[in-house]
Amino acid sequence: MALTLQRGSPGRQGFPRRLWSSTVGKKAVMAVTGAILLGYVVAHMVGNLTIFLGDIDGYGVFLRRMLSPVLGYGGFVWVIRVVLVLAVVLHMTAAIQLARRAARARPVGYARRPRVQGGYAARTMRWGGVIIALFVVYHLLDLTAGVLNPHGVEGQIHANVIADFQHWYIVAAYTLAVVALGLHLRHGMWSALRSLGRAPGASSVTALVVSVGITVGFLSVPYAVLFGIVR
Repeated sequence: MALTLQRGSPGRQGFPRRLWSSTVGKKAVMAVTGAILLGYVVAHMVGNLTIFLGDIDGYGVFLRRMLSPVLGYGGFVWVIRVVLVLAVVLHMTAAIQLARRAARARPVGYARRPRVQGGYAARTMRWGGVIIALFVVYHLLDLTAGVLNPHGVEGQIHANVIADFQHWYIVAAYTLAVVALGLHLRHGMWSALRSLGRAPGASSVTALVVSVGITVGFLSVPYAVLFGIVR
């Protein structure tokens, strides 16, 4: 007797849907979107550091002029924003669904929970992600839209940054978010490198060096303003 495929069965699903429905596929989506977000974080950090050269406003103009003959002034920035939003949505959705799938696979908790490999960063991935998400919303309203910024003038990036980080409580909130980001990156990179076959020791060192470098790079700006190094 010939076999017939039921509607919605795996055999009738397209490759993207089959990939997304599998655990391996969701992990692959997390890895790819994580790499996109990491690339943006590094580029954003480098852009922030131009404030020490005294030309962060010029850097902002440079970004908006990129591909302007094709996309118009500021069009490149909007393309990046759309890509980032898609990456964040896919990354978070895959993470939530994987966590729920893992919980369903073991409905009864461990009598004695073993120590999570990856240490403190692994145990704080969830709340760290929440802190980062909340900070991104605040950061957009502050330095992108200018709504929450004490200066809040479009295009005056240097003045907006100075107006922000003169306040210790803003620096404290920024520090909390950046440290959460560093822990998130450390564990995410460690997991990705392990999946690619890197040795545990090498993966841990690489992830630690990159996450510490990014954390220090981001925090150097607010503390330089707070202590009067950058005015």
